[in-house]
Amino acid sequence: MKNKTIIVSNRLPLQISVENNDVKVSPSVGGLATGMKSVHQEGDSLWIGWSGLTEEEVNPKIQSQIDQAAKNEKCLAINLTEKELNDYYYGFSNRTIWPLFHYFMEYTKFDEQEWMGYKKVNEKFAEKILENLEDGDTVWVHDYQLLLVPGIIKKNKPKVTIGFFLHIPFPSYEVFRTLPWRESLLQGMLGADLLGFHTYDYERHFLSSVSRILRYETQFNEITLKNRLVKVDSFPMGIDYEKFEQAALEHYEKTQEQKSELQVRLDQHLETTPGSKMILSIDRLDYTKGIANRIRAFEHFLEKYPEFKEKVRLIMLAVPSRSNVPQYQKLKREIDELVGRINGKFSTVSWTPIWYFFRSMPFDNLIDLYTSCDIALLTPRRDGMNLVAKEYVATRTDLSGVLILSEMAGAAHEMNEALIINPNNYDQIADALKQAYEMPLIEQKSRNRTIQKRLKRYGIKKWSSEFIKALEATKVNHISKKAKQLDERTKTYITEQLNNATNKILFLDFDGTLVNFQDDPEKVAPDQDVYEIIEKLKNKNCDVVIISGRDKEFLNTHFGDKNITLIAEHGLWLKKKNEDWETTENVKKNWMSSIRPVIESFVDRTPGTFMEEKNYSLAWHYRKSDPELGGQRANELSNVLKDLSSNHDLSVLNGNKVIEIKNSGVNKGRAATKQLTKKYDFIFAIGDDWTDEYMFRELPDETFTVKVGLQKTDAEYYVEDTAEVKKLLKKFTE
Repeated sequence: MKNKTIIVSNRLPLQISVENNDVKVSPSVGGLATGMKSVHQEGDSLWIGWSGLTEEEVNPKIQSQIDQAAKNEKCLAINLTEKELNDYYYGFSNRTIWPLFHYFMEYTKFDEQEWMGYKKVNEKFAEKILENLEDGDTVWVHDYQLLLVPGIIKKNKPKVTIGFFLHIPFPSYEVFRTLPWRESLLQGMLGADLLGFHTYDYERHFLSSVSRILRYETQFNEITLKNRLVKVDSFPMGIDYEKFEQAALEHYEKTQEQKSELQVRLDQHLETTPGSKMILSIDRLDYTKGIANRIRAFEHFLEKYPEFKEKVRLIMLAVPSRSNVPQYQKLKREIDELVGRINGKFSTVSWTPIWYFFRSMPFDNLIDLYTSCDIALLTPRRDGMNLVAKEYVATRTDLSGVLILSEMAGAAHEMNEALIINPNNYDQIADALKQAYEMPLIEQKSRNRTIQKRLKRYGIKKWSSEFIKALEATKVNHISKKAKQLDERTKTYITEQLNNATNKILFLDFDGTLVNFQDDPEKVAPDQDVYEIIEKLKNKNCDVVIISGRDKEFLNTHFGDKNITLIAEHGLWLKKKNEDWETTENVKKNWMSSIRPVIESFVDRTPGTFMEEKNYSLAWHYRKSDPELGGQRANELSNVLKDLSSNHDLSVLNGNKVIEIKNSGVNKGRAATKQLTKKYDFIFAIGDDWTDEYMFRELPDETFTVKVGLQKTDAEYYVEDTAEVKKLLKKFTE
């Protein structure tokens, strides 16, 4: 059976209404509906989302009609009650996540009841997805209303491939960390195998939050979880370029009789005031769009450059949005007052500076505005992408027109040929308006030609196909990992080999393998489980070797009386059963006095780090430091130490949140192979970091090698964590 794709979004790509007990359905025209059209229509797919009507608004008969109408369009409707909608959508989604992710912390509300409602609806979506999901299917979840869904799906169906795309900004760590439920939201998002954002900045902010809050290892655009890798990438969303270009071309072909009432009025204005220019402003009425600032900046423009009075007109279209939310009602009043005040201040008998429309407009009227206005002024204070900017340029088929765009819009990264401004700088906006008005046609064409090529090349279909391609690639990456997860069947096989062997030896790393890491290494100690496992392995005639980077004093304290072999400092010290410690290599320590001050300087400059001095090595621990600063300084220290080590015959080991410098030639691989003093017919080695890779590489090919955690490794198998290590070793003792 062919695997399918399930698309999940807050709303279905359908407009569903009920008139006289009759259900009417028409396709949506939004960016997401357009973008996913090819994925939805061309393949075997299902789209899951809310119908737009609450349970209280429909009776069972109407509900069955809605379900059938959705099914006819390869969709599945989620039913929400009014309370669920209020808590999940109007509440947590739009009073918590929306303002916070757009940096409007003063509007952000933290409400436990709304959070519980958000969780409940995300679980409801996940339940519906799981009912229709098979192993091998692909799920693509969209946007901030459904941040928990990927995690719930992955927990229940780990073999399903999941993509997630965030259509709004992801804020910096400093802002995101203020959320009381930050861990849950990140864990929910990390259920995805691929996370997509509009820009690299949003991607970077997300990785920073994951690293600092959850303390997961992030490298470039990969996050290492216990048993899998998560990819993070940026995919700037495009538009249906051909649709807007074609609509503009058809618009220019219209006869006088075919023109809309709006277009006739725009034409009249241009005819009666030759040389004048129209400035276009189109937005959803939202505080993130900077509409009030834009009006004030326009006022400043008229005051700073009075010569443009009666030569420009700002045509403002504000599309109603969330009119039941207090902030939006307040914003509407503010804009009404601003427009009224400025028109009252500057108007003449024949000229009104601002034409203001507060309504939705049909597509044809949008094209009228795009094609008639010489300048587009878009100044959001924060915007995930801003597709209006792209639509405006796409309709300029003669390459005329000037786009003034806020640097805070995601689109600014792709459209730097536009006049890029800071939306809070009225002076800069006024200067940009003057520059746009006076810009020669040849320069307008040069700028727009470059942007159009880019927009045409990376349109909405390309956006969705690139994401799907990258999502498919995560399957290949996962399969191509060298180490195989140790399943029950393999555990049983290894246990049988151990039981059937005559001479058997086990090399066990300590930190991160037998015990979990802690911020303070001195407080780490083996628990009773570890001691019992060792005793039982000895009773099965196994030679047990604890091989660690720890110093001999530590290992002696905890294992000195256990009648097993101990190897300390990665192989420098050896204690055979019931014997005293001996050095295995002829090493010096005169280099330590020159290296110690270097490491100490890094300790001083990096809060949360410390230096550990062993007999013949120095280690810099950075587990407790800020992950980003710690990682940066670790890289810096590693390079400094490598330069210094070349003069002293030393090696630099990059371990798990530790950098250690020691004598060359001393490593766990060399130390382990020296213990193979008789013909062993069962050899087993397990460890968690780069120092253990020497063992995996240098022990004989028949050795069973196991890495703790999913990382690039030379081991044959991997287990997730120390709990799994203990389960495996207990199985050996049965």
